[in-house]
Amino acid sequence: MSTVSKYNRIAPIYELIDLPLEFFFFREWRKEALSGLSGKILEVGVGTGRNLKYYPAGCRVIGIDKSERMLRRAQEKAESRKNITLYPMDAERLEFPDNSFDYVVITFVLCTIPDPVKALKEMRRVLKPSGELIALEHVHSDYPIVDFIEHLINPILFFLLGDHATRHTVKNIEKAGFTIKEAKKLAFKDVFRKIRAKP
Repeated sequence: MSTVSKYNRIAPIYELIDLPLEFFFFREWRKEALSGLSGKILEVGVGTGRNLKYYPAGCRVIGIDKSERMLRRAQEKAESRKNITLYPMDAERLEFPDNSFDYVVITFVLCTIPDPVKALKEMRRVLKPSGELIALEHVHSDYPIVDFIEHLINPILFFLLGDHATRHTVKNIEKAGFTIKEAKKLAFKDVFRKIRAKP
């Protein structure tokens, strides 16, 4: 089953699956990362739209996702916001011109994209030279015991969610041609990171 099929299937219960993480960690990280942004923003992998309420009213947000059912949930949250537009689209083939956005935002998405480097190259292409990539991601850990646990749960996460727990995401961002400005450790040693990068 493809990752898109998995997300279409779990869309109705997706927000329940990671509710504890959302309550204790993610919502604060989202708020801190997004509430100060401005200009034109692309959110790749908008999912059920959990980030949407944290964007300032003055910015223009375009959100994309490959799963139509997840997007439908996001649309419900976006209805009251005139500055948000959502489209079904593949992160590996972004349908926007070069140098279109001031920011590209990704939160817990690079673990599920089949070819993350290809998608990141597309994100770099659509970012303005002065723009910035902002990512909240779970990544491969450099701590042996955490790395062991990640490898242990990886097959389960992939089966259920198409989620890779062992990706070297910071390196992948660099491989796509970005310069890392920040890779802040947020929780569980170095598993959850806030990454800021310039094209």
